[in-house]
Amino acid sequence: MHILEQKIRNARAEGRMALVPFIPAGFPSPGRFRAAVEDLDAHGADIIEIGIPFSDPVADGPAAEEACRRALASGVTPRGILKELRARAEKLQAGLALRGYMNSILQYGPENFAKDAADAGVTGCVIPDVPLEESGELRGTLGAWGIALIPLVGQNTTEERMREYAAVTEGFVHVVSVMGAAGAHEGISPQVPHTLRRARAAFSLPLALDFGPGNPEQPQAMPEDLRPDAAVFGPALLRHIDAGRSAGEFLDAWRCLYF
Repeated sequence: MHILEQKIRNARAEGRMALVPFIPAGFPSPGRFRAAVEDLDAHGADIIEIGIPFSDPVADGPAAEEACRRALASGVTPRGILKELRARAEKLQAGLALRGYMNSILQYGPENFAKDAADAGVTGCVIPDVPLEESGELRGTLGAWGIALIPLVGQNTTEERMREYAAVTEGFVHVVSVMGAAGAHEGISPQVPHTLRRARAAFSLPLALDFGPGNPEQPQAMPEDLRPDAAVFGPALLRHIDAGRSAGEFLDAWRCLYF
């Protein structure tokens, strides 16, 4: 079993939803980013998704886009991110996944990126702009270093398409709760239960639902048999941190998600 799948299944065995916070590297400043990652880990994050800042994050909403802009302005680079993580890899209990765009990996060099990411403790990557048909080479390169390429599926993904992803996917499945850029809409679309039902039929892997700017009451209000195995949250966390509050405090509010 892949380590990221194990992290989520361990949480499920405890009767709770796994917590997957997302934070772009270098946000809101390099020093505070380091503190936030350590705080999230100390307060029980199961997996931390770390964004690789990119100038055109087409799949991300306004909060993540602004966070990326500020991180790039402060000089954050993919090599710097991996160097930073490598220095802390042995101290972190949470699984680590990177979320970014293919251009950054191509500029780095896919083989070098995979090796350096693995050395930094990364075991998963979410790359929104790589379609399934073009993912084989990257999937193989990452997989050789134990890094899972995590698919994004949503309400416009057919069950047949999901099954195609299921045939090559490990780790977990990232389910997008809205059409368009992540975190750009308030609340959960009424189509989400239908999307989760189709995903349950197609995948045997854990499902992680992106709650965008949501709050802990949203997953609790969902029918128990349709609740995802993990909650991914970014925009609300980024606003919380940017207001000067601790990442751990935010995470504590989400630890009520029991099945």
